[in-house]
Amino acid sequence: MSSQDSPGPATSNISVRRGDPLVVVERVQKHYGDFHALKDIDLTVNRGEVVVVIGPSGSGKSTLCRTINRLETITSGTIAIDGVALPSEGRALAALRADVGMVFQSFNLFSHLTILENVTLGPIKVKKQKKAEAEASARRLLDRVGVGAQADKLPAQLSGGQQQRVAIARALAMTPKVMLFDEPTSALDPEMITEVLDVMTSLAHEGMTMIVVTHEMGFARKAADRVVFMADGQIVEQATPDAFFTNPASDRAKDFLSKLITH
Repeated sequence: MSSQDSPGPATSNISVRRGDPLVVVERVQKHYGDFHALKDIDLTVNRGEVVVVIGPSGSGKSTLCRTINRLETITSGTIAIDGVALPSEGRALAALRADVGMVFQSFNLFSHLTILENVTLGPIKVKKQKKAEAEASARRLLDRVGVGAQADKLPAQLSGGQQQRVAIARALAMTPKVMLFDEPTSALDPEMITEVLDVMTSLAHEGMTMIVVTHEMGFARKAADRVVFMADGQIVEQATPDAFFTNPASDRAKDFLSKLITH
């Protein structure tokens, strides 16, 4: 990673009112046929809070993340963003989704568009920004995540770590109220993981509300305000990183952590 591509210091002026509830999940159930994927989930994420969701594979972490912008529908319960219940479909859902940025395991960039075009597409099409305004904002965001020099290239010309940082910039271009990250580093080579986590850590320090599903325990320790541990479709426990990693309350969490340490 060249010096011009390295994530720079945080320069954002994200304005937050820390503390009031922003994402409220209540009594959420999710079934896939006979499989009960989410079981009576209650979770409140406050404005400016970074919540890291961890747990064994198949515990429901990604399903929970994807229900928060209704990429997955729920069987019952309610999810609200900034006091507004998630609509089931239509323009109201599209408008609310614009408030919820999402970064996936795969980068999902449009291969035929340049990096700059990928980042400006949403603001121009959805937010009706003028092209010049959208491009100026996009270039600032690309600089912010350390890939400003790549703006005129196609995604295939970038490394995986660079593409994922573009995906973060693309989500930020919509000025979301909350950012969802679903295993954002699991498709990356080890040397690329740090550059993406550095960008995420800077966002956390700037006060962006974030819900992060990840296996990166170092990130959870460093950047999270709260760790939520899931198993078998349920939230088993939640605590500060220090409390969770030094003294987990449940046997499931103790077993999970012991396997991380010994393998």
